[in-house]
Amino acid sequence: MPTNVLRKLSAFALGTAICSTLIAGPGFGQDVGDSGAYLAARVAETENDFRAAAVWYGKAILADPGNVRLLEGALLAQIGVGDLHLAKDVAARLKELGATSQLAEFVLLADAASREDYPALLAQADGGPDLGKLVEDLVTAWALVGNGRMSDALARFDEMTKVKGLEAFGYYHKALALASVGDFEGADKILSGEEAGPIYVMRRGVIAHAQILSQLERNADALDLLDRSFGTDPDPMLDTLRARLTAGEPVPFDTVTSARDGLAEVFFSVATALNGDADPVLTLLHTRIATYLRPDHTDARLLSAQLLEALDQPDLAVSTYAMFKPEDPAFVTAEIGRAGALQAQGKMDAALEALRALAKSHGDLIIVQSALGDLLREEKRFDEAEVAYTAALNLVTESQPEQWILYFYRGICHEQSQDWAPAEADFRAALALNPNQPQVLNYLGYGLVDRGEKLDEALAMIERAVAADPEKGYIIDSLAWALFRLGRYDEALVPMEKASVLEPVDPVVTDHLGDVYWKVGRTLEARFQWHRALSFNPTEKDAERIRRKLELGLDAVMADEGAAGTKAVKAVENGN
Repeated sequence: MPTNVLRKLSAFALGTAICSTLIAGPGFGQDVGDSGAYLAARVAETENDFRAAAVWYGKAILADPGNVRLLEGALLAQIGVGDLHLAKDVAARLKELGATSQLAEFVLLADAASREDYPALLAQADGGPDLGKLVEDLVTAWALVGNGRMSDALARFDEMTKVKGLEAFGYYHKALALASVGDFEGADKILSGEEAGPIYVMRRGVIAHAQILSQLERNADALDLLDRSFGTDPDPMLDTLRARLTAGEPVPFDTVTSARDGLAEVFFSVATALNGDADPVLTLLHTRIATYLRPDHTDARLLSAQLLEALDQPDLAVSTYAMFKPEDPAFVTAEIGRAGALQAQGKMDAALEALRALAKSHGDLIIVQSALGDLLREEKRFDEAEVAYTAALNLVTESQPEQWILYFYRGICHEQSQDWAPAEADFRAALALNPNQPQVLNYLGYGLVDRGEKLDEALAMIERAVAADPEKGYIIDSLAWALFRLGRYDEALVPMEKASVLEPVDPVVTDHLGDVYWKVGRTLEARFQWHRALSFNPTEKDAERIRRKLELGLDAVMADEGAAGTKAVKAVENGN
């Protein structure tokens, strides 16, 4: 059979495999022409819908098996889904067609690494397309380790330490390579800073160093390192390690046990460097390769799920989080993440079910009770959220500045439940831990202003909040509103107009702007702003008040409210 026919059949089989692997859900079984499939694939690709993109690109490839653009799209989609096994076939097809594809080279490199074909890795890194100096140098060094050329590998790591911007990567991976072959003394010299001064490492690097110290029979030093780095609060991802160290057990070094593990670590290291600064899809490419090379790479899998959430792909995030088993130390973190992804899908009952189950099995963890409180608060179930936040605060053994947020959120729950006294107490407790926190200063200050209490103190709080965060429209609105409640209408005008510019479609800010305009005599503009506020979907209570202002004017409404307040006070005084 002619070679070109074989290639067409191979490509046809590839397209069929892509379709059959991922066709699922409504709409994926429709028969469309090749142009329709391509357009559908492009739409899915722009929306980062990797599953749909993979299906539609697969359909398009059936009709046009030699189209490099289609194959490139299918490749990206397969990586996004996390199917590197199928992606390597697509990458091989692109190579066969003579296409220049950096994405394909990454996947082929990952394939060679998975097969531990270190000579192929060395050849690809030295003579293939540019994959970036950081990746090429690290891959080459670890391939040398895998090829039994440790001296050459260490020399390559040392070369990296002399390149500006790559120093930390060179030292960190050199330490891992040394530890992987049992040279724990050499690894500790690097990670402790003894060899070349302190180097910054992520959480995974700290844990690796703790394992190295344990192998050197220095469990006490390992515990001290964990305490200095992460504090002493319970942490399911560290508790087992702490227990073993405390018991005097020699903890094995398992961060990197082979050259293949080291190569997985390369892609995770690059992903952490890219995270937050590069396109999330590019970062996801690296975490997917890391987990392909090492399926038990907890940190890479968690980061993959977080990236999928950032890319608005909660279904893929849910399935990625769901890979963690209950016995996995990362299970709690993954379940909290899964609940958040379920919430993003609109599956609130499932999200709450996940967190309530976690609260039963791991209720002694602050992070679990706090996550449950957050979800309930966001769903406006404030009484239930307050119970969860109280449970979290009851677990606090030693107050830390970062715990301000628990008091703040519980305070919001009290305030939203019309229970001001405990709300104010919680806000002040939050400020005791973090005195200049702008959100707390603003919330407490605005609450006092709205109640007409301690107005001078409230104004001072809001002024501090504005100084700490001068571009937040809702905080500037609070400042203007405090001045308004103090009767300083002319002073309120400029900050209120600025707040309106920063929050142009906020119904409360727009309503407040109308009130200020009314009080400075600009009644026509006031009515215009009230009409605008009604168009921004205010609460029904606020909408009713705005309609009354449009009918009667602000002064009449305030007079009626003042009279109603006086009647209520007298009724209380009379015991009615």
